[in-house]
Amino acid sequence: MASSLTTASAGTPGSEKTFLGHPRGLATLFFTEMWERFSYYGMRALLVLYLVSGGADAATGSQGGGLAMTAATATAIYSVYVSMVYLMAMPGGWFGDRVWGARKTVTIAGFVIMAGHASLAIPGQAMFFVGLALVAVGSGLLKANISTMVGHLYNGPEDPRRDGGFTLFYIGINLGAFIAPFAVGTLGEKVNWHLGFALAAVGMGLGLACFLAFTKGLSPTSSVVPNPLSAEEKKRILVKASLVVALAAVFYGVIVGLDVFTLNWALVPLTLAGLLIPIAVLVRIKRDKDLDKTEQSKMNGYIWFFVAAAIFWMIYDQGGSTLSLFADDKTGSIFGFDPSATWYQSLNPMFVMALAPVFAYLWLWLARKNQEPNTIVKFAMGLVLVGASFFVFIVPMSMAGDGTMVSPMWLVSIYMIQTIGELCLSPVGLSVTTKMAPKKYASQMMGVWFLAVTAGDCTTGLLSLAGVDLNGTGIIALQATLAVGAGLAVYMYRKKVQAMMGGVH
Repeated sequence: MASSLTTASAGTPGSEKTFLGHPRGLATLFFTEMWERFSYYGMRALLVLYLVSGGADAATGSQGGGLAMTAATATAIYSVYVSMVYLMAMPGGWFGDRVWGARKTVTIAGFVIMAGHASLAIPGQAMFFVGLALVAVGSGLLKANISTMVGHLYNGPEDPRRDGGFTLFYIGINLGAFIAPFAVGTLGEKVNWHLGFALAAVGMGLGLACFLAFTKGLSPTSSVVPNPLSAEEKKRILVKASLVVALAAVFYGVIVGLDVFTLNWALVPLTLAGLLIPIAVLVRIKRDKDLDKTEQSKMNGYIWFFVAAAIFWMIYDQGGSTLSLFADDKTGSIFGFDPSATWYQSLNPMFVMALAPVFAYLWLWLARKNQEPNTIVKFAMGLVLVGASFFVFIVPMSMAGDGTMVSPMWLVSIYMIQTIGELCLSPVGLSVTTKMAPKKYASQMMGVWFLAVTAGDCTTGLLSLAGVDLNGTGIIALQATLAVGAGLAVYMYRKKVQAMMGGVH
């Protein structure tokens, strides 16, 4: 990493040394996040395949050794897990703001994530769920704070290097996500599942080592607790937390004692919480009497974006479950080569890195011609595209209905369409969240945006737990129709939504 650092030219604001023209702390955060995403996406690529894997299959060379769950249960667990990662981003930000500060929170998060992957590397269902919980909690803690630390490196919003720094950071995210399925996925799927999870732990360990070794290059602001808890607040929170833990322990103790415990007793409450918490947060903000008329109107408009995003992520995140299972069971070889099912998880970050600069240039080119679509139209485009990807998915699903193995290029095209939809919706979603946030909730609203992912994934999980076969053609067509219909509705009511947004464009 040291070779990437160069001496800054005279007059450069920030550190004495730079990383590609940026404060040298960006290199630390770049590689920390790259390795954290390597661990996260590597484990995620294995997750559903490990859950459905049973005994070894001599015909296909499958190693077996998984938990032998049904596709529906595996999809539900995957969906709940992903939703919890994003749900934990809100308390993660709270810990950074009120308890530990961003730097200490990221350090603790790194150790928690590494412990989670190490737990997954130990065979057995109990250790699997312990590991999954640790990774979800750690990822939520880290996710909310490491991006904040990138912002701390610059001299406020007016620093001209700020946007470029976040772009480099975003490349680090996708670079780690791109490499992981080839390394962790191949080792786990082809050799041993638990060795794959162990490699994910090594990845997080490398990221944590990088963070601790070069932490001096980070901004001192990252060590500050912006709004520390008072002694009275600490006492009140500890009492409430202890009460919740005690009630949960008693409840599940009774369930286990009556010998009626099943996996659904854990999954259903988590899924319902993932649906109800986002609704409760939005209702609480909407009912706040401190908001003026303009802020209330903006919140009404924001709800449209929130629901649209939830529908988008409901389909998009099935790339690691429904599409992954299809890749494992129904796709054949291409040019005589049979790709690993986990490798398809590298397509999205690859397309993001390839297409993001193209879209950035396209929006600027259209803006110069005064033809750039506004935020509402971009959202509508994202929804229509993600729906279209599932309409395309129906074709190979129908072809594979009689046992025929289909070309991997079908999945390549589906992931590409979804990535184009993501580039229309996700960046502008982050932007519109900051622009429409009431002043009182400026920091919390970024967590609200992540709750849209939670709501979408929990909807998928609830459908699976209710016995809906998400791998069936009918439900795929229904989801596609829902997304396209929602996109058209957003477009048709764009003038009404724009009026609610006030001066935000």
